[in-house]
Amino acid sequence: MLTPTLAVTLLSSVGGFVGLADQPTVSLTVYSSADPRGFDPQQFAAQQRMGMDPSFAWQVPGFGIVRETRTITLKEGMSDVPFPDVAAFIDPTTVSFTDLTDPATTVLEQNFQFDLVSATKLYERYLGQPIQLLPADGTPVKGTLLSATQGQFVMQTDAGVRVVPQEKTQVMLGELPGGLLTKPTLVWKLHAKQGGDHTIRTSYQTAGMTWRADYNLVLNAGDTAANLTPWVTLMNVSGASFANAQLKLVAGDVQVIQPQRPMFKGARGAVAEAMAMADGGFTQEQLFEYHLYTLPRPTDVLANTSQQLALFPPVNDVAVKKELVYAGGPNAGQFGGQLLTDRDFGGADTKVGVWLSFKNDEASKLGMPLPKGRVRVYKAGAAGPDGSAGSLEFVGEDVIDHTPRNGDVRLRLGNSFDVTAERVQTDFSVDTGRKEMSETIRITLKNGRRNAERVEVRESLFRWTNWSVTKSSQEFRKIDSRTIAFDVEVPAEGSKTVEYSVRYTW
Repeated sequence: MLTPTLAVTLLSSVGGFVGLADQPTVSLTVYSSADPRGFDPQQFAAQQRMGMDPSFAWQVPGFGIVRETRTITLKEGMSDVPFPDVAAFIDPTTVSFTDLTDPATTVLEQNFQFDLVSATKLYERYLGQPIQLLPADGTPVKGTLLSATQGQFVMQTDAGVRVVPQEKTQVMLGELPGGLLTKPTLVWKLHAKQGGDHTIRTSYQTAGMTWRADYNLVLNAGDTAANLTPWVTLMNVSGASFANAQLKLVAGDVQVIQPQRPMFKGARGAVAEAMAMADGGFTQEQLFEYHLYTLPRPTDVLANTSQQLALFPPVNDVAVKKELVYAGGPNAGQFGGQLLTDRDFGGADTKVGVWLSFKNDEASKLGMPLPKGRVRVYKAGAAGPDGSAGSLEFVGEDVIDHTPRNGDVRLRLGNSFDVTAERVQTDFSVDTGRKEMSETIRITLKNGRRNAERVEVRESLFRWTNWSVTKSSQEFRKIDSRTIAFDVEVPAEGSKTVEYSVRYTW
């Protein structure tokens, strides 16, 4: 399966590893196949809070590649070496190992030990061992643990077998038995030609990490300009934390093969780059056929969190254009090259869509490649009687694909309330012998506002690929091989009609 992906790179120094001479250096690349239309990090946060299946991290649309450099102490010859603090959702088959001190060091075997401490696992390890219970009635029970299932302890005591409910019962155990861990750990059987401190580098893949872009757009009163605030939403449920991390993002449609489970410099916009450097946002450069974003400050990426980071500082007064577009008939793209001679085929919509567009260029104070993501649009309501500013109100949202510098952004925000349309077929004929068909369409636009409105009427000539417009009430533009458009001025509190005839031959 090939999926479009995004990537995040983290560089981090994390301490607290058992048996390590130095703090390790960690880099992390996170790939995301998240669809901004449907992916919501909060659904995974809710799953975790509710204590659902811990394997839910495999469902996260993304994964991470972890690269670590650590200093460890090796014995000469063969030895078992633990490598703790790996991500809980590591794929052990992806682990690589390099000894930077002595490349002759080899890995003979590798084990991923994930039998972490839990109450159930502890009870299993103490079967046949002496323990002490303190039930709710306060009377201690000493004996040998025979069973700990179905919410009950079965104990062999001096007075015989006794069953004690687990609920509200305190359990006193001895030392932690061998084989149980508090953190996921890789254990290598290594052969080293020389003992002492060795610097090693390893990498592995882990599930449970992803990211997406989010944009907030606030319109001015005239819908001619907007303030843009871009965010990165990063989610980490991999079971590992990355403190004081240097964060990098890679955006683009990177081809990957998904498992079956439930840096190069280039040209960049001078305005966007200078703005990001000055205010602490991400700087950008080209990486192969993708784009690399670098955060020039460290940040903490903690386990089991969803966090927002500014992609670049807010941009004010971006020139935007609001458009009303009516496309009420069937779309040719739905039918391919199929000949459609049924008079009554297809319906007609009465809704006129509201669109917002802007140019991603330096003239618009942008010019930085925009990763795909969700764009939410807001507008301030009317000012209060005391002159206070109106509250921001949500007016629509859409998603954008990866948008390069100088690319166009078009957002569909919803449908107009006051401007409506009616599309009627006034004439239709088909002559199969002569292999021709004709149709006449009348579109009436109505405007309930006190000011005139311009509406773009898009008509898809869906019945066949060979067509010609034989009559039209006004000029039209040819958008592509199957679509024409009329630019219609609808008077205030009035209506305007467009009519055209089209002839198809085959």
